Amino acid sequence: MQRRVLVTGAASGIGRAIAGRLAGDGHRVLAVDLHPDPDGPGEPFKADLATRDGNAAAVEAALEQFGGLDTVVANAGFQHVAPIEEFPDERWDSLLAVLLTSPFLLAKHAWKALGESGDGRFLAVASAHGLVASPYKAGYVAAKHGLLGLVKVLALEGAEHGICVSALCPGYVRTPIVEAQIEAQARATGVAPERVLEDVLLAPQAIKRLLEPDEVAETAAFLLGPGGRAFTGAPVVMDLGWTAR
Repeated sequence: MQRRVLVTGAASGIGRAIAGRLAGDGHRVLAVDLHPDPDGPGEPFKADLATRDGNAAAVEAALEQFGGLDTVVANAGFQHVAPIEEFPDERWDSLLAVLLTSPFLLAKHAWKALGESGDGRFLAVASAHGLVASPYKAGYVAAKHGLLGLVKVLALEGAEHGICVSALCPGYVRTPIVEAQIEAQARATGVAPERVLEDVLLAPQAIKRLLEPDEVAETAAFLLGPGGRAFTGAPVVMDLGWTAR
């Protein structure tokens, strides 16, 4: 079955990998990003997901181009690392807007179409930070914890409409966001940049390596395929043992 899919944050990192995997599997993909890549997978669409209008426009574009919508992958995000007393108010607001309010708005605007699909899926790319916390990441951790709560509510509301809602919670993935964190964590902790990956980022994981975007995309494809029909209302954790401690 060819699915009609909207993926946010699709120009790089996890979102690009998911968009590429789903497009490669034969699905139609609207690849939404603030800076869309015309040469990337799927059909590029520019939207500012920190705004209400941007989220509404993305869903409207998918409905217009595809004639319906079967799947939403709410993936867009960014990170800011700073001690709480130095954490900028505007970065807090932006993090919650993109990581938490955007998935809410995407679900709100796509809900009718997902219900009409007959096999609607909503996948939120959360994080192990939706289950545990790390210092210096107040906005990100708060938003991801809230996102897991939103997923539970959507799953309960979606059940009668045939909509499955789940959250994918990876540990650290080799993406531009994580690469940028190394320098930020070095400044925040005083650890040399070359030691940040092993001594700070990967310290809580049992297996000391980064996940690859394609690994996350493979799991997303499973959750959005026939085998994912039993997954709703819960986080799917792929954190290399982080939360086992």
